[in-house]
Amino acid sequence: MALAASSVPRSPVPRTPRLGFSRVPRHWFAHGAVGSAAATHVANGVNLLFPAGERFFVRSVRHYLDRLDDPELAAQVKGFFGQEGRHAQAHERFFDTLRDQGYDVDAILGPYERVAYGVLEKNVTPAIRLAVTVALEHFTAIMAEDALKGGVLDHAHPAMRQLLEWHALEELEHKAVAFDVLRAVNPSYALRVAGMAIGALALGGFWIVATRALLAQDGISLREALRDLTRLRKAAEKAGRTVSAKPIFTRVFLRGIAEYLRPGFHPTDKDHAPLVARTLERLTRDGVVPHEEPLPA
Repeated sequence: MALAASSVPRSPVPRTPRLGFSRVPRHWFAHGAVGSAAATHVANGVNLLFPAGERFFVRSVRHYLDRLDDPELAAQVKGFFGQEGRHAQAHERFFDTLRDQGYDVDAILGPYERVAYGVLEKNVTPAIRLAVTVALEHFTAIMAEDALKGGVLDHAHPAMRQLLEWHALEELEHKAVAFDVLRAVNPSYALRVAGMAIGALALGGFWIVATRALLAQDGISLREALRDLTRLRKAAEKAGRTVSAKPIFTRVFLRGIAEYLRPGFHPTDKDHAPLVARTLERLTRDGVVPHEEPLPA
């Protein structure tokens, strides 16, 4: 039975997906011909940031849970916690596959977690931590939209596509939760902008460092990687895949900052409910996520 857009739950629903990574090749992106090492490591680079980042999001929002007077928002926050926790666990399962393939991911994760959460997190205020979370949730919503309707995952290995599509649909389900918490406890525009500045620099910096480390472990130079990515973008443009033809800096960072700095911005300005419903229906039909009974109208 098709899930109507109206059946998408208002509160985020934590789901435990059925995923297996044992057959994922080293170079799983641009799967179907010869996998692209460069595209794979750009994706793996941000994947490595997710588990610790999502636990940071949970800590940042949880700090303000007892200050929320709206029971509906408090329920959304608890669903947000459940979804983010499962995302972290699923990506860490994939890390085991990367280790089996010979990548020293712990040499990347260790410094990243020490700097981001052992130093930076401990030296900023709870309000800044929440504002950074809100900004990063906006970037992940953009990446989620690209994954689900922009053709970005068209040539990913099926197991990785399932992982990222499940993650993406849940990111869109809870895209406004942290924002609404920030608006409830400290609606300062200046604070929101400060969070974006710090969040964009941190995400971009750690993503680049992780990607370059993975490329180096594969013996691939930055010049070779850029040449490969340029080739893939030109192929996407020729095929009419306009989203994946754009560089990440343009389609994620520039777009995200421009949208976010608009004073009246809210994550629900764009209605993703039909996209979430279609994706959830497909992943349910494929057995990736368990069947859910639609909510009463």
